[in-house]
Amino acid sequence: MYMLLLPACFVFSTFLTDSEPLKYIEVPLGGNTYQIQHTTADKIDKNGIEKWHSRETVWHTYIFSGTEKKVTITMECNEIPSNNWIEVGLNEEKFRTIPVKNVKDRKILLGTCQFKKGYNLIRFKSGKKGIAPFPKVRHLNISYRGIDDFKFVRDNIDQRFYWGRRGPSVHLSYAWQENVRVKWFYNEMTIPIGKDPIGSYFMANGFREGYFGIQVNSQTERRILFSVWSPFSTNNPNEIPENQKIRMLKKGAGVFTGEFGNEGSGGQSYLIYPWKAGVTYAFLNAVEPDGMGNTIYSAYFKDPDNQTWILIARFLRPQTNTWLTRPHSFLENFIADRGYLNREVWYQNQWVADENGKWYPIQKATFTGDDIARRQYRADADGGVKGAYFFLTNGGFFNTNIPLNTAFSLALPKTSPYIDFTGLP
Repeated sequence: MYMLLLPACFVFSTFLTDSEPLKYIEVPLGGNTYQIQHTTADKIDKNGIEKWHSRETVWHTYIFSGTEKKVTITMECNEIPSNNWIEVGLNEEKFRTIPVKNVKDRKILLGTCQFKKGYNLIRFKSGKKGIAPFPKVRHLNISYRGIDDFKFVRDNIDQRFYWGRRGPSVHLSYAWQENVRVKWFYNEMTIPIGKDPIGSYFMANGFREGYFGIQVNSQTERRILFSVWSPFSTNNPNEIPENQKIRMLKKGAGVFTGEFGNEGSGGQSYLIYPWKAGVTYAFLNAVEPDGMGNTIYSAYFKDPDNQTWILIARFLRPQTNTWLTRPHSFLENFIADRGYLNREVWYQNQWVADENGKWYPIQKATFTGDDIARRQYRADADGGVKGAYFFLTNGGFFNTNIPLNTAFSLALPKTSPYIDFTGLP
């Protein structure tokens, strides 16, 4: 039915001989597997690998184990074409070939191996003798003894396969001077070289009603993005009543403005701009009531090579009367197929200013995460302090992280930014 050639990591066995009861988990490929080398013809979705025709495709499945343990791994498929071959490897071990001949129970035994503490990588691809189409794989069955200390995306409730494959979003919530009506929020942000894969959004200046940062959209396009949510709660901008729509008051040269949806709805603006990793950029937001039951939101960006503040956009949010509240930063990946890549961002020299332009330094931040991080479906979420910076990092399936809701402090910044508010565009 099937056989296994014996690699160093996998040992052929259909059972474990320890005395503890045998336990089982199912690891769905839909939330835990990526095409690392691929053609667009192959496809993975919520049901697992739905189309696999290319010999060039390599699949990676990631599973975190809290302790070292012996496991037996079986690949469960929706469909297995006869007389086929696949190759499999664990972590950095070499691939080994498994001939699959006329398998009738849709299960392929990969064998017994030793999981290390931390993330384990199961790699598989077609064998050199394989003939397309290759198996449609639904999930991996893991049998083990001991405690269930595995971390992986376990279910697709509320589209968690999609969010889990994107990776955990991580945030820093800043503490500031109490009893101050804050109008301005200033932040400096640096992306370390090599930590800016396509699909990354590095958010510098967040506030209760919106966010402002930079993103990587393709090999050739990068953007500065500023958005404000509508007071009308919906994921479809077409449902927003006219009197609750975000109004664009002004935009900078070359800036696109429009509407956005899916994660709330509202007004969006972006400037295509060739920002670079390794360079520190400055971000400035203003939030101010207009005295008529609305609030005006402005965003400015400064490149150290230019030293001139660039206006991104100024929006009016109706039915809102507020100053700037809940300053924060976050890091996320917005392309699910690229959630296996690591990204990182540094923040420094953060200040808020009141309506009169008096500056107050920000020294403290609390590290938080999204639903995927809180459930521990992904453990590659980290943040805290590095030298003079706050930092955030996610993706890449690393093993070092700090508990969510940990608070951090930096040395107080000593020199407030000099900004000619009257000279801003």
